[in-house]
Amino acid sequence: MITRSTAFLCAVAVVLALAGTAAAGPAEAAGHGGLRAVVERLTGPDGAPGALAEVDDRHGRQVATGGVADIRTGAPVDPRSRFRIGSLTKPFTATVVLQLVGEGRIELDAPVERYLPGVVRGADNDGREITVRQLLQHTSGLPDVLKFLTPMDILRDPLRHWEARELVDIALQHPRNFIPGEKWGYSNTNYLVAGMIIERVTGRPYGQEIRRRVLVPLGLHDTFVPSDAPGIPGPHPRGYVRPESDLVDVTRLNPTVGGAAGGMISSASDLNRFLGALLRGRLLRPAQLREMLRARPTGRASGSKYGLGLEWLPAKDLPACGDGFWGHDGDMLGFSARTGATKDGRQATVMVNLNPGGGPALDDAMDDALPMALCGR
Repeated sequence: MITRSTAFLCAVAVVLALAGTAAAGPAEAAGHGGLRAVVERLTGPDGAPGALAEVDDRHGRQVATGGVADIRTGAPVDPRSRFRIGSLTKPFTATVVLQLVGEGRIELDAPVERYLPGVVRGADNDGREITVRQLLQHTSGLPDVLKFLTPMDILRDPLRHWEARELVDIALQHPRNFIPGEKWGYSNTNYLVAGMIIERVTGRPYGQEIRRRVLVPLGLHDTFVPSDAPGIPGPHPRGYVRPESDLVDVTRLNPTVGGAAGGMISSASDLNRFLGALLRGRLLRPAQLREMLRARPTGRASGSKYGLGLEWLPAKDLPACGDGFWGHDGDMLGFSARTGATKDGRQATVMVNLNPGGGPALDDAMDDALPMALCGR
């Protein structure tokens, strides 16, 4: 288990502009073969037309780019790119909940019903049996709303506004996946409910609380909780999906469909700074950071464990990562992301802008990209 005193100082970020079969451009990096290898694999024949890798550590900042960010114009990938971070929103949401725990305004092991009376009811789901901790750790048993709201449902009206309660109610029409606390099961519904608890306790939108408590103190100027704004401000690659054989540009999307579970925008540099600050104890008191990093097995083939908004991944045959690293995945229509941080101070974020529809080769490349960048394989 990693404690508050553990150093997390390095940062790596990879941003990919994916689509079609356009050829990759040259990598731009000073003496970092690992980053160049990541860019080259992710922009191969079955991968992305564009990629960006960024490293920030005690030796300085390194950037590698290749290919294009837009298949129509052929524009190169901007090293300052912003992108949708999907479920990487969850560590931000969990951080705010744990700050409120540290202030005595939320109890981790209190039932959800205390904060949202009558909200979590339906089928056999019951907020009187589910705790706040179980929401953050994905042990509530609540069904995942995205099992019942398909990409095509969203693509039919990508600019539609979604209320968190509306999305939660869609999930609650279905039976729970298991008795609360009995198993681990990833569900976006958990974090939609967590965002609603933040709003009920503070009286402000969850996005305002993330900005006030995390983004402003850390100076994360590229990071946004955009509410209904469909665009990505500043330099950014286009986001694509492949529902059939052709690519569809879904860069403009109402992010309320992700909400506190997946609606944010950020950049490689900002994600690096956030994850480093979080794991160094700059955002949480020691007791709450220990709770965040108290992980339980997920049952995944990777052998990972999940804490409260962060996942621990073992590093097999990768000595540079020690026994493993902390991180999280993030998927949103048009973008897919991975992030991680090692004990010795190395952080990484990997993002592709083709989701879903990349194919098995790209999926395999994504699975390997984070440890390749993070551990220098």
